[in-house]
Amino acid sequence: MTKKYASFKLLIVDDNEHNLFSLRTLIEKHVAAEVFEASSGQVALDIALSEPRIDLIILDVQMPEMDGFQTASMLKIRKKTQDIPIIFLTAAFKTEEFQKKGYDVGAVDYLLKPIDDNQLINKICSSFRLIEKERELNQILETKVAERTAELAREKRHIENIYQHMGEALLMLDMEGLITLVNPAACHMLNYTSDALIGMSVGDVFEEEEPEQAQAFFGTWLEALIMAGALKRIDACFIARDGRRVPILFSRTALRDDAGDVCGIICIAKDMTGYVKEGQGEAIDSELSD
Repeated sequence: MTKKYASFKLLIVDDNEHNLFSLRTLIEKHVAAEVFEASSGQVALDIALSEPRIDLIILDVQMPEMDGFQTASMLKIRKKTQDIPIIFLTAAFKTEEFQKKGYDVGAVDYLLKPIDDNQLINKICSSFRLIEKERELNQILETKVAERTAELAREKRHIENIYQHMGEALLMLDMEGLITLVNPAACHMLNYTSDALIGMSVGDVFEEEEPEQAQAFFGTWLEALIMAGALKRIDACFIARDGRRVPILFSRTALRDDAGDVCGIICIAKDMTGYVKEGQGEAIDSELSD
């Protein structure tokens, strides 16, 4: 007996009790799988739907009321049972016609009665090996997905930690020029909460731009960034919630999606309050021109 398949569950379906007994006896002699019996198509459906898992079905074709083809069709339209492999058994004379119909309704194999014992056991073991290999591959894939998900989560937390604690203001803008992400430094600089800033446009926070002209202004940013990739150290002013002018040096970088297309802009701004004093304008202008 092949003990390695003890965790597998096999459903045999035949309206003839003698055939069921013979099948069970044969299978249990060679394979350690758990065997379920069904004397009709309806009983087979009930077992397949009620059991937590059925790994393989040996299904007789010629049965009254609901034959093997009809039973297979009913199994294939249900999500829980649609992937269970089916091996058909038949004593029908029109074997080619029956085989084609069997494969059309989703059979993985087709055996003729009287049953060749070795052939049937080999088919069962082959099916179990394929299922086993598929499960191993799925487990490997699930492990890799879980590892990659955890890695991405760590990277995301690391990136979030950086921009949450950086001294410069960070604003992320979408293709409409609306703010989609800010960090605490930006909230402090502009005297807004993050919830208030999300959804505002560039024209709401940059001094030089009127809100109604913000989209056209943002379009010029996009055109420049698509060509250059990044524009750095540009002098401008934020307008805070209380109306204060906040002089800034800031950079703009194109944000790209997985396909490499521009999908927004990242702005990083340094508060220059305290640097912009009378007599220091030339030094700042010189720094900007370098």
